[in-house]
Amino acid sequence: MARKRIGFLSFGHWSKAPGSRTTTAAESLRQTVELAVAAEQIGIDGAFVRVHHFQRQLASPFPLLAAIGVATRRIEIGTGVIDMRYEAPLYMAEDAAAADLLAGGRLQLGISRGSPEPALHGARAFGHVPAEGETDADLARRHTEVFRAAIAGEPVVAADAAMAGGIGSLAIQPQSPGLPDRIWWGAGTRETGVWTARQGMNLMSSTLLTEDTGVPFDELQAQQIQMYLEAWREAGWERRPRISVSRSVIPIVNDMDDAYFGGERGGGDTVGYLDGGLARFGKPYTGEPDRIAAELAEDAAVALADTVLMTVPNQLGVDYNAELLRNIAEHVAPAIGWSPAAPID
Repeated sequence: MARKRIGFLSFGHWSKAPGSRTTTAAESLRQTVELAVAAEQIGIDGAFVRVHHFQRQLASPFPLLAAIGVATRRIEIGTGVIDMRYEAPLYMAEDAAAADLLAGGRLQLGISRGSPEPALHGARAFGHVPAEGETDADLARRHTEVFRAAIAGEPVVAADAAMAGGIGSLAIQPQSPGLPDRIWWGAGTRETGVWTARQGMNLMSSTLLTEDTGVPFDELQAQQIQMYLEAWREAGWERRPRISVSRSVIPIVNDMDDAYFGGERGGGDTVGYLDGGLARFGKPYTGEPDRIAAELAEDAAVALADTVLMTVPNQLGVDYNAELLRNIAEHVAPAIGWSPAAPID
């Protein structure tokens, strides 16, 4: 059985709202690097960022991932997720390989069709327009196909015989060995989870699913994972897939925690409309450490995943979030079978 991993997931919000310790884009970027360094020292396994365009959040991941890569030595570095509608896939392949090489092969790239956003046809402003008859999801998947071929070293352009010294085709450079096996698809439904397995990508599932059957969120997500694993076996892939789920986990250990998050104790799943349909949102795990550790240990999807990403309230600053991760590592994560990564020499 694969070792259980935990990581943090940051949206990288910044604002000048009262109490915010992240007031500018520069602070958001620098603090994300600093939190990754602190997380590595604690023994946390991963530093992941959300990618959102046209918002005061992290938007261009590869410079940030490269900066984290050179500032750390062990921790996995990833995204959850990159909206592939916006990406120029060959340029993205070059950026991803460069960032992975700088990090020594630690990149774990979560990609997907993206989430609802404030921009109207935002990807079109970037020059990416669905072909006739294509949906936005089709566009994202088309970009993904080109990107994955490029990072696998497949030729993507004919060579100019006069310049290249012969006739043939060229692959993008640089190439980073192993990166194709470290691509994850953010799947919002059980059906998309099955599609992800058939494509040979790892599964990334968040704190919501864009469907609802009336069962608790963790059970619905566990169904998604089980269907993914069955489809993976049927596809005949030889390697073991990776599976991550995201959770909001806030152990309340002092008055400051209680002031910020005490009102969220005992919350449950919620159901609402998202992107034109019903969606189920998983409950937050907020409260006394022993109680939320016991609840998380009973989470059916957490039990099936090898990686659990904990969302962090990044605007409370590096010190607060490093302490939050330390409390999760000490008081909560052992209940799901996690133990700290080996210390760095």
